[in-house]
Amino acid sequence: MPDGNWGFLIHPIPSMDESTLRNSCASSEESQETPVTRNEQQEKGSSLPPPPPTPTSQPLSLVHPSQKKKHRTKVFRVFRSVFRSLPIITPACKMPVLNGGLLDSSVLATRVTGTLFGYRKGRVSLSLQENPRCFPSVVVELAMQTNVLQKEMGAGMVRIALECEKRGDKDKTRVLEEPLWTMYCNGKKVGYAVKREATAEDLNVMELLKAVSMGAGVLPGSSQTEGQDTELAYIRAHFEHVVGSKDSETFYMISPDGDSGPELSIFMVRI
Repeated sequence: MPDGNWGFLIHPIPSMDESTLRNSCASSEESQETPVTRNEQQEKGSSLPPPPPTPTSQPLSLVHPSQKKKHRTKVFRVFRSVFRSLPIITPACKMPVLNGGLLDSSVLATRVTGTLFGYRKGRVSLSLQENPRCFPSVVVELAMQTNVLQKEMGAGMVRIALECEKRGDKDKTRVLEEPLWTMYCNGKKVGYAVKREATAEDLNVMELLKAVSMGAGVLPGSSQTEGQDTELAYIRAHFEHVVGSKDSETFYMISPDGDSGPELSIFMVRI
């Protein structure tokens, strides 16, 4: 008769001896055990969360900077030693003169590519390259948040001074190789800047901007740090690199129109 609770018919089980019934039940349990186990494994496998997506990174095609400037000829070294033996005449102004946004023709300068980048609420970094296709020669983490520097540059000219202690006369360390700087922005002390090696994220940014000679914008962030911004702001421009002495080097941002003075100047000095 129909079962009111389950809605299906209950049929009588034919009579069996005890051994036959035991073998039948055992074989039935074995036949059902495997499918159930497989189903449970499938359900467990399907219930596992997918692996977190890895940050998208471009395959690096950057090249190393040329070494021609580091291997100076013997003639040049002799000329430099003779030139340094001449009497020094102190000029009226120690800083290079800017005329219409360009350096004075008597000042020897090298053009490099500079990139300021960082998360809006994180510290901004400065990357210096021989050209946009090269690995960074120097990466300095500045003591300012990216959004603060953006506001300063939007308000007008920005002058950043990086100062450290002067070394002995026999020390051959270049100014750009100093590991730690006291940083000033428009005359106000803001903290300490640190020279560091380029990280994988730094190189990824340089790879994404390889075709950009100058400009500003936003890149998708790849940092997994909790609570950090998801967008990375950048500004890239050409800089005139002027070596004043072994204790002084300056970078002047070149304005795209070439008519106005530099919007950003970075002075690195040992005092």
